[in-house]
Parts: sequence; structure tokens; C-alpha cells
Amino acid sequence: MRLGIVLAGFGSMPPADFIAAAREADARGYHTAWLGETSGHDAIVLSTVVATHTERLVVANGVLPVQTRTPVVLGMATASLNHFAPGRFALGLGLSSRAIVEQWNGLAYTPALGQIREAVEIVRKVAAGERVNVEGKFYRMKNFRLTAPLPKAPVRVYLAALGPEMLELAGEIADGVLLNWIPPEAVPASLAHLETGARRAGRTLENFEIASFIRTCVTDDAAAARETLARDITGYATVDVYASFFRTAGYADEVGAVGAAWSAGDRAGAVKRVSPRMLDGLGVVGDEAFCRARIAEFAQTGLTQPVIVPFAPAGADRASLLRTLRAFP
Repeated sequence: MRLGIVLAGFGSMPPADFIAAAREADARGYHTAWLGETSGHDAIVLSTVVATHTERLVVANGVLPVQTRTPVVLGMATASLNHFAPGRFALGLGLSSRAIVEQWNGLAYTPALGQIREAVEIVRKVAAGERVNVEGKFYRMKNFRLTAPLPKAPVRVYLAALGPEMLELAGEIADGVLLNWIPPEAVPASLAHLETGARRAGRTLENFEIASFIRTCVTDDAAAARETLARDITGYATVDVYASFFRTAGYADEVGAVGAAWSAGDRAGAVKRVSPRMLDGLGVVGDEAFCRARIAEFAQTGLTQPVIVPFAPAGADRASLLRTLRAFP
């Protein structure tokens, strides 16, 4: 089973320990290290550190918002990482939230699929060394051309996707997709949308990466870990796009109950409305044997790469994250 590992959570460690975790993931046989960003470390910097301190590990961004960096900057970063780690980098892109784009970065927010489409096209042209002239709806640029050495390997671009439209766009234009917060039972429906997009482009999903983040905690204190997981789910279930996705995934009752408690100002009550069924579907918590078996069930749904997202109960030290990393592959 080909597995990914999210290393962003290890970024709070001292640099030497973070590098040691990346090297251990490489030595253990993980296929891909995923590195995203919100308000912590810069994902491109972390990607560079991991790529230049490992030998086999593929590095992928999970994910970068297209609204906060220009496609030219993203294209240069992609070409650079593919130059220094040939064939071992994939650029993961997605649409971010209004808070991150407008409030944190002071930029105009447009949650438009067209922006992703234009950005992917420009990134590929930049990284391939083509002269870029674009007069699009979202981007306008003239006569840019990369002067750095061109990467030897083809550029790979993955898209983060939840809803049908983004899934179909990923199937149409991307090299892979990153799913998130999805129970195994809902994966086939997402695959169907990917196939629809691929057919639109006259291609198949052969060699197409289908990855999914899976929150995982290998622990002897399952109750504490499940409480942490419930708080994490609550934070997403109160965001419109994820609330809608959770409903379609079969958790409409839970989303309604969480939302009602949250709107009433009962934050603790909202967390308690996350049902055991929802916890079991969206996360993996237990001993090593249980977690390995559950991840195998995810793999059997059609994913090409389950991605372990290590988390630890509140107050636990970093050894908890390492325990989860070491339970796989």
C-alpha cells in the first residue's frame, strides 16, 4: 500500500528534529510527504528542506491557495524544486477562504474555479520554460520566461477538491487530487466526478494520483484522542463549504446539531454533537493494529494514496506524533 504522510505538524519541532522526522519517513518507505500552510511555516520553504534532506520521498504541497501567490511565483517554485529534487515534487493547489485571502493577506477574494484553471495553465507554462503571455479573466501577464535551468521531469499539479465541480475540474486538468475529511463510503462518489472530468478532456485516470488526508492517532488513550478529533471536526463543520460536504457524505444530522449549538454560543456543546459514527468515519484512532487495518480499508475504496495526518491528544508531547508516523507503512 502506497502511503503519504503529512509532515507540517512536525514543523513545530526544532529544525534538526523536523529533518530527522522527514528522513525517518523516507527510510520507512512513505511515498509522499505533504506540506501545506495556513499561518505557520511557509510550505515552499518546508518542501525545500524535506526535498533536499531525503532521497526517495516525493514532496507535495497539501495545499497552497492560488489567491496568495501569483502563478509565475508558483511556477518558479515548482521548477526550482523539480530541479533540485528531480521528479520528486508535486504542486498542490486549492481555493482558500475569505478570511485567509482578504483579512490575512489583504487581497481580493474570488472563490472561482476559473482562477484555478488559469493558474494551472500558467504554472505549467512557466515551469516548462515557455514564454508566457496571458490575457485571462483573472491573470494578465506579458513576456515572462524562466531563465533558470529547466526541470528534467514533467511538472505535476494536484488540486484539492471537495465538491463535484472541483472534482471534475481536477479530473479534467490536473495530475492528481487531494481529498479531505472524507469517509471511505463517500470515496466512490468522488471518483465518479473525477472520471466525468477526465472524459471531458478525452483522457482516463491512469497514473492519476487520488490522495486523501486521514486524521490518524495511534494511541493507548483513545478517549482523549477522539475528543481532540471531535474539536477538529467541529471547526470544519461550522464552515459552509465543509458543512455542505459533510451533509452529502451522510452526516446531515450531526452538521445540523453542531451548527445549532455553535450558533447558540455553546462551543463545548457543539463538540459533543459530533457523533461516534462521525468520528469513526472521518478519523482513525486506536492501537497500531486497528489503525493499520482501518487505513487499509480506505485504500480499498479506490484511493491510490491514503495520507496519514498524525495528530495527538491535547497536551501530548511530540512523541505521540512520532508513534503514529512509526506505525506505518
